[in-house]
Amino acid sequence: MSFIVKKKVNGKDYFYLNENKRVDGKVKTKTICYLGKSREIAEEKLKKMANKELIENESEKIVDLNTKISIEELASFCKSKGFVFRSSDLYGGFSGFWDFGPLGVEMFNNIKNHWWNFFVREKENMVGIDASIISHPRTWKASGHLDSFNDIFVKCKKCKRTSKVDEGEFGKVVCEDCGGEYESLGKFNLMFGTKVGAIDSETAYLRGETAQAMFMDFKLIQQTSRMQLPFGIAQVGKCFRNEIAPRDFLFRSREFHIGEFEFFINPEETKCDLLEKRQLDCKFNLLDEETQKKNSEELKEVLVSDLIKKKKLGEWHAYWLAEQILWFRSLGLDEIKIREHTKDELVFYSTATFDIDYLYPFGSREVAGNANRGQYDLGQHEKESKSKMEIFDEKAGKKVVPRVIEPTFGIERVFLAFLTKAYHDDKERGNVVLRLPAKISPIKVAILPLMKKEELEKPARELFVKLKKEFNCVYDKSGSVGRRYARNDEVGTPYCLTFDYDSIEKKDLTIRDRDTTKQVRIKISDAEVILKKLVNSEIEFGSL
Repeated sequence: MSFIVKKKVNGKDYFYLNENKRVDGKVKTKTICYLGKSREIAEEKLKKMANKELIENESEKIVDLNTKISIEELASFCKSKGFVFRSSDLYGGFSGFWDFGPLGVEMFNNIKNHWWNFFVREKENMVGIDASIISHPRTWKASGHLDSFNDIFVKCKKCKRTSKVDEGEFGKVVCEDCGGEYESLGKFNLMFGTKVGAIDSETAYLRGETAQAMFMDFKLIQQTSRMQLPFGIAQVGKCFRNEIAPRDFLFRSREFHIGEFEFFINPEETKCDLLEKRQLDCKFNLLDEETQKKNSEELKEVLVSDLIKKKKLGEWHAYWLAEQILWFRSLGLDEIKIREHTKDELVFYSTATFDIDYLYPFGSREVAGNANRGQYDLGQHEKESKSKMEIFDEKAGKKVVPRVIEPTFGIERVFLAFLTKAYHDDKERGNVVLRLPAKISPIKVAILPLMKKEELEKPARELFVKLKKEFNCVYDKSGSVGRRYARNDEVGTPYCLTFDYDSIEKKDLTIRDRDTTKQVRIKISDAEVILKKLVNSEIEFGSL
């Protein structure tokens, strides 16, 4: 996969062609060549290169540069529109930390709420928790984070660029920029330490993941919620990792949100009674282990049922992988691919793990994952706490320590994926159009009086006050109506309602669709019901 990236050198922009390739099971990024000092020059040069067949590998595809944006440009756009700011920007920012602005927090909460509804409220066998960020220090001893949650800080011997690599990668990988050899500057644990207690303080840690609380509270939740196997516990919350090299905007930061759940199953139960045609026929692009061993990126279109037949995963694992894919698709993110972990990547207790990848401006990276964790985590806490983690399974008629399937989502990475896909520089309109799904758009509708006239503003504000109880909406009377449409296009508002002089007599208004710019007239009294159906994808704009 080849794509354009922008780099700043001494405050000036330079554009390069980068390439992603899988080497020894890992995706590595290499700079191929310099393309120019502007995106237009870079795009033109790349088109000429492609036409001359200088890029020979047929499996490589050039990113659609007319709609893509560099990660630096996306960060700048997010700041200018109130989506995301650098934390402590007043003092020059603080590396690895970000603040969600007024629009960003609305969109971020919409993603979390949609996730929660899909995976928790709509499921009979799921419950949720919201655990503390700091837990007993022995938590992280039991989980292995204190002993093995490490990265190697490295410096390139040739270009002196510093970075980090996984412990298992050191000595096997080279510098992404120049291909030089790395030297180790030391091993660092990624846990954030802190002190608890003003006088007799003890060392504790900010959680590095949300999973451990769900394991520790597992028996309490099973008893108080009267859950029977199989069942799951979900959580969305902040996590902290003391990253050596935070980078790529929100993708790799030191404070972030994970949405994940632990699904507990009798270890002897292999049949999944929830697995239906909807999941079995779920089709997706797979990068399997065999292909990776050939150092190839070729994707295969497969069904979930194919993976079960090939015994790449069990039925429960397949069910939750399909549900993850279906959740992304319910919000229009169809471009994901699934990567199977190779045997040498798997931790010893996992029989199968899959990454769900999305093509970001800086390359294809993990946005979510799904692991079969077996009985490992409950077993570790049983060992460390000296407390039994088994529960009585009524169906089996005996006590068992359940095995676990763990679907995980990086919520900031999901947020970033939606922004990346939605961003479109519309040359015809002359402005950016943020084509976000209506369900997660920060603002659902803008109410616009055609002119600053009392007879138009009064009914417009009355509708605004009414709709405000149901949707996050804005009232905008400043500037030409065309400029107001453009402002709302740029922040992803899917619909605009415009009051004109016909609205006074006919009791109707114009509703405009962001993506097509089409406009139709609807009755003012029908506006709320129609908007609900549009936002919830119950009707299409073209049917109005």
